[in-house]
Amino acid sequence: MKIGILSRNRNLYSTKRLKEEAIERGHEVRIIDVLKCFMNITANDPSVFYQRSAREVEELHFDAVIPRIGASVTTYGCAVLRQFEVQHTYSINESIAITRSRDKLRAHQLLARKGIGQPVTSYAHSVNATNQLIETVGGAPLILKLTASTHGNGVLLAETKKAAEALINAFRGIGSDFLVQEFIKEAGGSDIRCFVVGGKVIAAMQRTAAKGEYRSNLHRGGQAQVIKLTPEERRLAVKAATVMGLDLAGVDILRSSHGPLVIEVNSSPGLEGIETATGINVARTIIQYIEKDSLQGPNLLKGKG
Repeated sequence: MKIGILSRNRNLYSTKRLKEEAIERGHEVRIIDVLKCFMNITANDPSVFYQRSAREVEELHFDAVIPRIGASVTTYGCAVLRQFEVQHTYSINESIAITRSRDKLRAHQLLARKGIGQPVTSYAHSVNATNQLIETVGGAPLILKLTASTHGNGVLLAETKKAAEALINAFRGIGSDFLVQEFIKEAGGSDIRCFVVGGKVIAAMQRTAAKGEYRSNLHRGGQAQVIKLTPEERRLAVKAATVMGLDLAGVDILRSSHGPLVIEVNSSPGLEGIETATGINVARTIIQYIEKDSLQGPNLLKGKG
């Protein structure tokens, strides 16, 4: 197969591992920076072109693409991915699934509609609704989360009501959309990352925040270790990924006093932490899944996107 990995940085661990495993299994692989792509949007000959240099341009054709689109380029990256979809190119995650998972408000609403447990979350536009936002989630301490946050950026802990009011006013002052969310104290600064591929949890790890930090992201100093999931947690992770329409997802779960709760569904989960913590060859599993699933055609034609 000819596989395109849509990634702006060929030196990232995840990008390199996917390329290594694809080549190991006999595939031809290209790493494509989506910002160097441009499109011919037409019904007769929809095309994606790649600007290799100031004078060198080529038209791209792949049997399958693996989107590793960073949050900062979601809009343009998904536009490029949609153009591949117009060409009926297989993608393990479709553009519509990526965009819905990146919008935190939309994601929480979709999960809630399907009855998936998550921390109590509130959202409002009116400046007069600050007290109601805080009271809805049970008061302080609470979490404030930008709707476009990723990797723990734009996620803040307000330990008191006064701090919460100040942060809410600050977010409103800069015109940012945000959510106010219940703080799950009993989670103890830990969460569980479930790596879902093709409707199965293939690996899982517990991430614990560094001392003095409330976010468990590994690049913020969090520690990872293997964890045994309960059947309920496994089902919850698969259901959350399915609701988002993602064949590849990192589903983050908190253990609370009233059961497991989904806090995020990541459409481009990193491989380094999960492979290091578990010893599982996640990259190979992804390539093997693409080999099998792509034979059925693009996801949008199968009604999965």
